[in-house]
Amino acid sequence: MKNSDFGESFVWGVSSSALQTEGAFNNDGKGLSIWDEFSKKKNKILNNDSPAIACDFYNNYKEDIALIKQLGIPNFRFSLSWSRILPNGTGKINQQGIEFYNNVIDTCIESGIEPWITLYHWDLPLELEKKGGWANREILKWFEEYVTVCIYSFKRKVKHWMVLNEPMVFTGGGYFLGIHAPGKKSLSKFLSAMHHAVLCQAIGYNTIKKTHSAALVGTTFSCSYITPNSTSKKDAIAAIKMDALLNRSFIEPSLGLGYPMETFPFLKKIKKHIKNGDNELMKVEFDFIGIQNYTREVVAHCFYIPYLKAKIIPANKRKVYHTKMNWEVYPESIYKMIKKYSKHNGVKKIIITENGASFKDELTNNRIDDKERKQYIKSNLEQVLKAKTEGLKVDGYFVWSLTDNFEWAEGYSQRFGIIHINYNTLKRTIKESGKWYSSFIKESS
Repeated sequence: MKNSDFGESFVWGVSSSALQTEGAFNNDGKGLSIWDEFSKKKNKILNNDSPAIACDFYNNYKEDIALIKQLGIPNFRFSLSWSRILPNGTGKINQQGIEFYNNVIDTCIESGIEPWITLYHWDLPLELEKKGGWANREILKWFEEYVTVCIYSFKRKVKHWMVLNEPMVFTGGGYFLGIHAPGKKSLSKFLSAMHHAVLCQAIGYNTIKKTHSAALVGTTFSCSYITPNSTSKKDAIAAIKMDALLNRSFIEPSLGLGYPMETFPFLKKIKKHIKNGDNELMKVEFDFIGIQNYTREVVAHCFYIPYLKAKIIPANKRKVYHTKMNWEVYPESIYKMIKKYSKHNGVKKIIITENGASFKDELTNNRIDDKERKQYIKSNLEQVLKAKTEGLKVDGYFVWSLTDNFEWAEGYSQRFGIIHINYNTLKRTIKESGKWYSSFIKESS
């Protein structure tokens, strides 16, 4: 494969998020986020790890951006921390936070790197969660205020914007399964959070376009190719319902198709959260959509799972080659999802905004031998190129992630980065000295 095979307009980049990399949770007036609070609870995060320092991008952003330039990567997708900009979620603006992001953006531009900003990557201000968070319809106003502050602060420098990152994950994991912040387990909260996130997708787009019409605005969706575990009718139905929940519930309302209630009748319960005018409000003509694909999921019928009657069969149970996250290595999944979303008339352009893998690190001469990660990316890019060659709507690819980082509930145990940080040394340094050294050395693979 060559760069030219993908075409001159194809976008190449690398991604990261604020909570997972920045650290410095209270150094400049930043307020607490739901993840700062969630990480304080015992056994919620593997090894009781905390995002308080993470990769210390806050103090080392110039070094990290210099690494992007050195690697020849022309685009950098990163997120803004809502609570660093508005410590209480609304009201008083933290000018130090605004200055920090202006410095990051300026450093990108000076380095010849195009900044792509994600407005929300899961780190809701804690003060807003105390009022109900995404389950409170007031978040429509809170989010509009936050987006307005961001667009007025950075619009002259930033052309590409993404509204939400993987809304199915942060609503499902945070309000239904309780495995992610804020750790709620409520069907009603999940459905209301889900609907409000769908509305905020459109609100974010409209707010940006209102003041910066030349901006290119999209949003990102997590997705997995879904296949049934067997040829049985029950497994086939289970797979169809799982696909409706995971792959269709956020994109189809934005395209004016509504929620896939006929396929998955359980979603009819969301009707009680829909107000007059919502069906029209949630329609939006995004300039592009981001899809974030890592694997496929094999689904079987399960009588004991409420509402869904379906379960995902883990990769290790199926005895297939998988990553350290127990995600099957199935490159064709990314092609299948590009093809699936390309069929929608309302989808103008698709950018792969996340793709990558975590594997156990193998050291050779004291350096990480990245054979598995390289092969994973290569095989996925082959599928992206196949889609591109067939005339499907894909026009960009961002690797997840720039640096190894705080991988949510997995703490620091999962390493996705193209730049690797020696976290054992990091922890030892903190333990022995009680402080962080900004000159901490990062090792490139």
